[in-house]
Amino acid sequence: MDPRAVVIDRPGSLHVVAREPGEPGPGEALVRVAWSGICGSDREILAGGRPEGFVRYPVVPGHEWSGTVAAVGAGVSPDLLGRPVVGEGFRSCQECDACRRGENNLCAAEYDETGFTRPGAWADFLALPARLLHVLPDGADLRAAAALEPAACAAEACLRLAAVAGDRVAVVGAGALGLLGAQLLAAASPAELVVVDRNRERAELAESCGATGFSTPEAAPHGRFDVVLEAAGAPGTARLATRLARRGGRVAIAALAAEDDQPPAPTELVLSALAVTAVFGAPSRAWTHAVRAFAAGALDPARITGRTYPLEDAAAALRAHAEQDAVKVLLHP
Repeated sequence: MDPRAVVIDRPGSLHVVAREPGEPGPGEALVRVAWSGICGSDREILAGGRPEGFVRYPVVPGHEWSGTVAAVGAGVSPDLLGRPVVGEGFRSCQECDACRRGENNLCAAEYDETGFTRPGAWADFLALPARLLHVLPDGADLRAAAALEPAACAAEACLRLAAVAGDRVAVVGAGALGLLGAQLLAAASPAELVVVDRNRERAELAESCGATGFSTPEAAPHGRFDVVLEAAGAPGTARLATRLARRGGRVAIAALAAEDDQPPAPTELVLSALAVTAVFGAPSRAWTHAVRAFAAGALDPARITGRTYPLEDAAAALRAHAEQDAVKVLLHP
């Protein structure tokens, strides 16, 4: 079969086309994609809802992926050949103040990311700078590893929250980001870890990801938790997260709704003396944390991976994601 790629030419226009991979350039690696994930931002690309400057049409989507190195360019170690890998998406400049601080997800240069402004992994092959690769253990479950990108985003939030043993922890949202975050937070041995979501059918899955309890938003106790991760990205959930935290607690907002009719009230934030942080993507340190947790068995994205589709059924996979009949939908080139 000839190599293929899914191309979104413009909003509303998706095609599967034949696309031969070129030879990797200096410093690059060519990866044979094993699995690619579908994210809400991929649906935004097709719908045309991505903010200006954060997508470049035509585009091959796919920023969540796993694969094996098929070829390397000049200056790249041949030891990478055949190794199982995942890779960071941000093509940072490595020179600005943010990059030098280790915040390469906040690079001051023009936004540039695999799957949005560069060809992504909804394809049989993906070329990217080898410096962005994270090598996985031999024999790693590549189907599970395809969800390490959202896990890295969750990891950045968890690193900022700095939960310690005995903390009371809440996670708002039982989607991919929340359940991956729950697994990472569970590794800190909290006294309790409550997942908050409207979908009661996710309770058992949340428990398998380390939750000690499950609650609907209406029943969740306000002012109780030392640490709160907001990972729902729905109207009102950021405010809910701040209200769940105790006075002086820590809150990380990792998925904010585009239009929130109930934003956190500044007066409440000040009177509660909350430490609130927001997360955009994942810097390299968060990728390292997620990959190490995966390799150690503390993070198992396989728990949230559900329906899979061949590459040529990308449109159907997007519909399945929109219908939320699985936590994480994957494409299998």
